[in-house]
Amino acid sequence: MRLTPPWQPQHRLYDRPYFSMSKVMISVPDDLLARIDDEVQRRAVSRSAFLADAARRELARRDPAAVAEAIARSESRFEGAGSFDAADLVRADRDARR
Repeated sequence: MRLTPPWQPQHRLYDRPYFSMSKVMISVPDDLLARIDDEVQRRAVSRSAFLADAARRELARRDPAAVAEAIARSESRFEGAGSFDAADLVRADRDARR
C-alpha cells in the first residue's frame, strides 16, 4: 500500500502542513470492512484516508429534510400563480422589446 506522507502538500486529506488528528475506534460489519479493504487496496490509500473522504462527502451532502422543506416553501410561493405557457411569456417579452 502506497501512502503519501501527510506533511507533503499534495496529500489530499490535509490542506496545511501542520494538522491535528484524533484516533477513533469504530465498529463495522465484517462484510463492509472487507469491501472497504478491497477498495483501499485498489485505490492505494489507507483505511483512514478512505473513511475520512467518505465522511467528508457525506457531510457535504444536503440534508434531505432541509431540501424537502425548501421545495415545499417554493411550491407554496407559486400556488397562486396559476398556469401559464412559458413560450407565451417569452414571445410577449420579445415583442415588448421591439
